[in-house]
Amino acid sequence: MTTKINRRTFVSLASFGAAAFSVEAKTTPSERRRPHYAMVFDQTKCVGCGDCQTACHETNHLPEGQARLLMERISKPHRVIGKEPCPYCGKLEACDCERRYIRVSCQQCEDAPCVTVCPTGAAHHDPITGIVTMDPDRCVGCKYCIVVCPYNARFINEETKVADNCDFCLHTRLAKGESPACVASCKYDALVFGDINDPYSYISRLLKVKDTVRIRPELGTEPSLRYIPVVKKGV
Repeated sequence: MTTKINRRTFVSLASFGAAAFSVEAKTTPSERRRPHYAMVFDQTKCVGCGDCQTACHETNHLPEGQARLLMERISKPHRVIGKEPCPYCGKLEACDCERRYIRVSCQQCEDAPCVTVCPTGAAHHDPITGIVTMDPDRCVGCKYCIVVCPYNARFINEETKVADNCDFCLHTRLAKGESPACVASCKYDALVFGDINDPYSYISRLLKVKDTVRIRPELGTEPSLRYIPVVKKGV
């Protein structure tokens, strides 16, 4: 069984716009593949305002104090001003480049450990969208999925007593053809969402031209959440 890691460890491992659904390629039903919904978090654009977390909480009616996603600030010791340039912007004067944020949420793994260990089938891939979600009528609260998640991204909802995770607003906004609440609320275009199996989608085109990383790819879980990290100048 995989050891559960704490949020600080998750952030250390991760240290490192306007999105909308794109129109499906015009193919016949037999030619279409099941969508593969993914999300890109652009660390270079996020300012840590927290609007995404608020929107998620309100849309998915989460209990106070619980959240499907968190924005964690990553801070590192600041250099001696005037002695060496900022490794990110190259300036000698004070700057705020080292104030960076990381999205902490369900990674929407293609090979999801939570789905594998669930004894009742409550944690499952939605047959239409492929998104990892929960069947509340099947969940018995055993917490196996929480323990095995290597990203510490699942929890027991205090009101429903069912295991919960970010499912891209599958049963709320996505069901109505709308983008996830976090994406719709982001004023800085730091989140992009769409079907990467659609070659005409914005997210597919973005991934072709932008270098992205995934959290702990060595585990083989194939996360669908990608990150565009802040990189040091000259790297």
